[in-house]
Amino acid sequence: MDPGLDSEFANFVDGRFTALQRFGYLLTGEWHLAEDLVQTSLAKVWFKRRSLRSAGAMESYTRTVMVNTNIQWWRRKWKGETPTEVLPEPSAPSQYGAVDDRDELLRALAELPRRTRAALVLRYFEDLADADIAQIMGCSASTVKSHISRGLARLREHQLLTDIDSQPTTARKEG
Repeated sequence: MDPGLDSEFANFVDGRFTALQRFGYLLTGEWHLAEDLVQTSLAKVWFKRRSLRSAGAMESYTRTVMVNTNIQWWRRKWKGETPTEVLPEPSAPSQYGAVDDRDELLRALAELPRRTRAALVLRYFEDLADADIAQIMGCSASTVKSHISRGLARLREHQLLTDIDSQPTTARKEG
């Protein structure tokens, strides 16, 4: 064991666990699955930590492992409908509109294919450039653009993104 690598990994986990857990939640849609995803991914990264050159490489590799692990889990999961999926939604007062909108967005994201969902989360939540997303997802930048385009089109069908074209994109890194 190398104490330097061990302490570097421990510092990485201490400093980035919450952000990785939020990222996992956006990928899975459930907090307990997000925790499992982060822990599983960090266990995989632990064994590869010697080959990673920097903390930035560790961050990128961890996100790649999270996306791939989430996709693998989804492929293995039984796709049957559970009885709780058909329960009616109670009507909520208008003062809870923001919470309702967020919930509707998360439900619409859950309906997207996993790779499309991952591309949208990496772009709009993690604010990554196409090249970075492509590296994490193991595909080309044009494939990332296709995933994002198709995902936004599906979300527009839900009428969730009425103002997407009017929002400034200067904060987003271009790649």
